[in-house]
Amino acid sequence: MKIHEYQAKAILAEFGVPVPRGRVATTPTEARGIAQELGGPVVVKAQIHAGGRGKGGGVRPAQTPDAAERVAAQILGMMLRTHQTGPEGQRVRRVLVEEAMAIQQELYLGIVIDRATGLPACMASAAGGMDIEEVARTRPDAISTVRVDPATGLRPFHARTLAFALGLRGEPVKAAAAVIANLYRAFEVKDCSLAEINPLVVTGDGRILALDAKLTFDDNALFRHPEVQALRDRDEESPLEVEASQYSLNYIKLDGTVGCMVNGAGLAMATMDIIKLAGGEPANFLDVGGGASAEQIENAFRILISDPSVKAVLINIFGGILRCDRLAEGVIRAVRSLGVTLPIVIRMEGTNVELGQQMLRESGLNFIAAQGMQDGAQKAVRAARAV
Repeated sequence: MKIHEYQAKAILAEFGVPVPRGRVATTPTEARGIAQELGGPVVVKAQIHAGGRGKGGGVRPAQTPDAAERVAAQILGMMLRTHQTGPEGQRVRRVLVEEAMAIQQELYLGIVIDRATGLPACMASAAGGMDIEEVARTRPDAISTVRVDPATGLRPFHARTLAFALGLRGEPVKAAAAVIANLYRAFEVKDCSLAEINPLVVTGDGRILALDAKLTFDDNALFRHPEVQALRDRDEESPLEVEASQYSLNYIKLDGTVGCMVNGAGLAMATMDIIKLAGGEPANFLDVGGGASAEQIENAFRILISDPSVKAVLINIFGGILRCDRLAEGVIRAVRSLGVTLPIVIRMEGTNVELGQQMLRESGLNFIAAQGMQDGAQKAVRAARAV
């Protein structure tokens, strides 16, 4: 789960990470009032769940309260397009009005889970700012990484190592080490999958502040954090993904034309890979889980075909907990009730597979049977191209 910058900064401030003064506004008049309270030049920042807002025109300075009102009026309601929103953009519904900083240096801090080691990886770079992705791609040696054993946690020497990697010396090293330690504490306590400060800035008067902040939370741990769940902004999420979550379905919209319905995350990833190997592009990730009911299958199918980019459907099921006959029942019910005309390729193996295949044959519907994953992917890609 993602949250907005202003929400992330509020959480980090609770853990002792220094952030600029500022508040969120939903109208130009509110933005003007906040600028007056701050009593100086401000920056008006669009709040959407995407990076690259500055390059997209969503971060603008304002020297006076009147200017803050004008800038907020320009940003609020705009469809902000960045490299993370896609060509359609994301509508801006709120802005963060924040005191302007005299920036001397821009740095980078980030914490993610290193999947190779299963450990939190703390990263630091003196090359912070808008182009950190380019730095990571072309100059990976400019990013220092420390992996932390959760059993012992982030130790003081870890924080100092990363602070020195930022190129700091003297008193700023102590301040940066404290920020790193507090960022890690927030990452750990709040069950984050990502905690990022980009940029972490050194100001003209020597202060170190989180000028931007990004927190992403592990969905599987949200039951422990009702205060985090309360920060969810459904306007920033795909309507199909929001609907899928209501039925306990794991759905992520992608850009291809072959819709996928699979049980199990690993099988879903393999299915998307084999579609690409067959020359197609998956339209989604959809994991119905191991114990889906016929009703869940029907809802999953309805959500899947609600995407207008889907030209064919590949259902790839290994029947263990989810029996093949239950899958067949749900798919048949969905196709009949929704009047589906798209080509539907079905590959199923496992518990009650013969019964499931019999149900599909006797349904009178035009399902395409597949023998194995490769055969299913090839048939689905061909069918999508033919539509």
